[in-house]
Amino acid sequence: MVELLAPAGNFISLRAVLENGADAVYFGLDDYNMRANAKNFSLDDLSNVSNIADEYGAKTYLCTNIILNEKLACELESKLETISSSNIDGLILSDIGLIEDTVSHGLEAHVSVQENVTNSYTLKTLKKLGAKRAILSRELSLAEISEIARKSPIETEIFVHGAICMAISGRCFLSYGLYGRSANCGDCLQPCRKNWTLTYEEGDDNVVNFSDVDDETFIIAGSDDGSYRTNFFSPKDMCMIEYIPELMKSGVASFKIEGRARSPDYGAMVTGIYREAIDSYQKDPINYRIKDEWMEELTSVFNRGFDTNFYFNTPFETSEDNQSKYIKKDIGQVVNYYNKVGAAELRIWDDLKIGDKIIIQGQTTGSITHTIDSMQIEGKSVDNVGKDSNVAVLIPTKVRKNDFVYKLIERDNS
Repeated sequence: MVELLAPAGNFISLRAVLENGADAVYFGLDDYNMRANAKNFSLDDLSNVSNIADEYGAKTYLCTNIILNEKLACELESKLETISSSNIDGLILSDIGLIEDTVSHGLEAHVSVQENVTNSYTLKTLKKLGAKRAILSRELSLAEISEIARKSPIETEIFVHGAICMAISGRCFLSYGLYGRSANCGDCLQPCRKNWTLTYEEGDDNVVNFSDVDDETFIIAGSDDGSYRTNFFSPKDMCMIEYIPELMKSGVASFKIEGRARSPDYGAMVTGIYREAIDSYQKDPINYRIKDEWMEELTSVFNRGFDTNFYFNTPFETSEDNQSKYIKKDIGQVVNYYNKVGAAELRIWDDLKIGDKIIIQGQTTGSITHTIDSMQIEGKSVDNVGKDSNVAVLIPTKVRKNDFVYKLIERDNS
């Protein structure tokens, strides 16, 4: 049975992905992971993370996957005892030098995608060092992955959804070269996602170098000032929801969703969709069908458009900014929840009406999406409320005091 591995950037995201069916979660420790700009977790948080995951029977993997200099390597090694005592299941390592120490502390050693594992010979060597799993390179095709997984003496893991980096398995120097902020140390400012302009000297006819794909217009767009605008550094997001059967047959042990720096509603939505797809296929592979609403819902949260990365062909389409259908607006907070009637009292500082879609998020609640179908003020039904109102809303799922309330507003992409 394949594992669905979901990201947790904070306690709200942790609860959100677990509520939506994650078999395992991965998360960062301050100073040692590739998402330094996410909230992350402290050493003191780890026992709490482990306890929450235990409620769902889920496993926990701690990311320590930056390039470690001598100082950081020594610091991390000195913390392994504390990490182990918190009952975390394993570490995701980009430095194979710490595999032995990790295993000696009773922790699983998972080798990061940063190691760019591309063949079964590397996997055999990693087994000798004590690794239990390796995340395979993002540059592999599905056929190559299937062959490697078949020969591998240890578990293999692949990414199935989320951001794709412009560099080989994420090892990039662009942010460091421009800003002195190293992607390899978790501090990427993502200059690749920005809009770039090309200029050239008069008479240089070789500046536009189109690839051999059918649609050549995606690389360069001419501007009125004679320059050329491009997003060629910024790939679309990966989305493999339409290829679950092919992925399941590959023999890979774990499907990984990227997105520790993204919002809890993103984690909840994506995890829930992949959970449903995987369960549906496992229950009845012969009659398995892709649901149209899966892609519809995946496009409702943050995305840069979708591609299949290197799984079937070399990706060529570039992305713009967020392509989601909705903007998430902060509109209120939960005042109380009444279990007997299944209703929440909300303090609203924006307009709200019947039919609006809201998201409620909290550390214990996780992330819940709900469409407003009933509202009351002082016991009287209302169709809409104005700013600075307290309103009762029927919500079947329990929410908690001080949870955040957001309204989804349809984006104008015209």
